[in-house]
Amino acid sequence: MEKLRKILRNKWVGFALAATLYTLWFVVWTGNLWMLLGLPVLFDLYISRFFYRYVWYRNGEWCRRSKTYKTVYEWVNAVVFATVVATLVHIFIFQMYVIPTSSMEKSLLVGDYLYVSKVTYGPQMPNTPLSFPFVHHTMPFSQKRKSFSEAIKRPYHRLKGLRPIRRNDVVVFNFPAGDTVLVENQAATYYDVLRGFEESFGREEGRRRLNAQYTVISRPVDKRENYIKRCVALPGDTLEVRNGQVRINGAPQEPIPGIQYQYVVQTSSPLTQYALDNLGVTEYSGNGAAYYMFLTDEAAEKLRALENVVTVRRYIFPPNTDVFPQWEAPRWSQDNYGPIWVPQKGVTVALTIENLPLYRRIIEAYEGHTLQTEGDVILIDGVPATDYTFGMDYYWMMGDNRHNSADSRFWGFVPEDHIVGKASFVWLSLDANRRFPASVRWKRLFKKVR
Repeated sequence: MEKLRKILRNKWVGFALAATLYTLWFVVWTGNLWMLLGLPVLFDLYISRFFYRYVWYRNGEWCRRSKTYKTVYEWVNAVVFATVVATLVHIFIFQMYVIPTSSMEKSLLVGDYLYVSKVTYGPQMPNTPLSFPFVHHTMPFSQKRKSFSEAIKRPYHRLKGLRPIRRNDVVVFNFPAGDTVLVENQAATYYDVLRGFEESFGREEGRRRLNAQYTVISRPVDKRENYIKRCVALPGDTLEVRNGQVRINGAPQEPIPGIQYQYVVQTSSPLTQYALDNLGVTEYSGNGAAYYMFLTDEAAEKLRALENVVTVRRYIFPPNTDVFPQWEAPRWSQDNYGPIWVPQKGVTVALTIENLPLYRRIIEAYEGHTLQTEGDVILIDGVPATDYTFGMDYYWMMGDNRHNSADSRFWGFVPEDHIVGKASFVWLSLDANRRFPASVRWKRLFKKVR
């Protein structure tokens, strides 16, 4: 054991270990050869120590002379070290995410704190590396002040991960429609509000009134809001929804415990809170004779067995213009949707005026081309185009609370450069309606996300 300690204390052994780890992490994994410039710094730190002998030794002298300086130095050193380590972990390894809405119930509950693995799919390098640490897109105590600078912008680059996204993975991603935001109403999607203004006042006047009423800002990909949904379709899949049942490539989706739908419930007398709690019902509205409830299939069956329940019927949405791609005449709905093909990198599709609404946002917003139409002619970057080859893979995300989830059915495909990571497990779960310690859902702690 003593020989091992002597070996590990050897400066050359220390340098070799540090250089190997540094090269594998920051050069090989990131694919950035510029990071090789860090090796001379490590060599000086472990072997030559020129910087210490000619510059940093003064810091030791100042620490010996002044207790105040020593105290300040130790605190600054600790804060900087903790910030650097936490930033590296956040970029390369994992991040925490808390469930803010009920769109994934009963699979994930409001108040669940998740460990989100970035290693699984490969960490994405920041598009805007200059940013305030531990803050997503807005400075604390402010609605408008950005926490990042766009002085340096980097293209999309993802490091190699352990595996690709699989069907039915629960994925955290940057909200694709969050590129444009209404500062005074950030809970609403800009494009939904814009459509409402344009329908009421016309295209030009609607845009003018919207810009007059709200402060409109844009956000880069890595600074858009984080969403969490289940990936139900992969690049190249064909998705269809019939009466609420998702079908992928013609086959029914694999059963997922906890999926909820909206039901219409007729009763002969009001349901008690005790009965609702026993059924696990957390979202409902009604007047005592008729209710709208979000239920799993199991809860719906139990509800049917109650004596004062007359009917329990799943609600089916009629065709509407709320769903992507917001056809002018209603074609699809949340429950009867598609079929729709999920774009795959390198695949070429024929472009027509009829199918252009499906791919317009991909071409313009996600892959950065200009797109115009002149009659039946489609111009991409000013050149007539009859087909288009996709530059990225895309995914189709849906919430498990199928009738209370803003997902791909409303805003379309999720590009690969928006993927953040895989939700791995719940490390803490708190019920906001209860006081601590009763608020802790002990059974959910360290529960794997399925």
